Amino acid sequence: MSESEKAPSEVTRLIRAWSDGDKGALENLMPIVFDELHRLARIRFLDERKSHTLQPTALVSELYLRFVGETNINLQDRAHFFGVAARRMRQILVDHARKTRAQKRGHGKTTLSLEVFGEMGDGSSKKVVDLIALDQALAKLSEIDPRKCRLVELRFFAGLTIQEASDMIGVSLRTAKREWTIAKAWLFNELKHIDDPREEPPGRAGGSTDE
Repeated sequence: MSESEKAPSEVTRLIRAWSDGDKGALENLMPIVFDELHRLARIRFLDERKSHTLQPTALVSELYLRFVGETNINLQDRAHFFGVAARRMRQILVDHARKTRAQKRGHGKTTLSLEVFGEMGDGSSKKVVDLIALDQALAKLSEIDPRKCRLVELRFFAGLTIQEASDMIGVSLRTAKREWTIAKAWLFNELKHIDDPREEPPGRAGGSTDE
């Protein structure tokens, strides 16, 4: 069990104190949530060749530095914190992947595990994905259906359970499960089209109306 799971009330207290402008609260918070953030970074960041300069510890350290630079943040609880951390981690990883690709003149990929997505109905699944391709797909999904994109970020980058994610975005568990299934199918299809640019892009990811 992680430290953040052992002391949820303390995590929430520090998160709210930080939101209220107490910079010292962030310094006290990060050691508590570090193990969980590091675990999330490690299980998603599969390509661990020695040539990589951004490893899980460096990713969490960069996340901390970005949080230090935040001047206007409003967080309520652990789920909210990890939701924001998910988006920041995505930004950091994509920035690093683009920089690495530019240095290699367009060659080389940064891959992430898609284990959390599981298998599709036909039993197929992608085990890893190029991070930049995933970011492109998520950007498109955000334009089509922002809520589904946020759900994917919370599940994939923040590691929240489907219940935690549904609570955070304010929908029923039944709706979250349905939209998670739709979002997964859409992303797998979109990633297939990104992998093969000769394909025409797929359409909408379905509606997002709650019950």
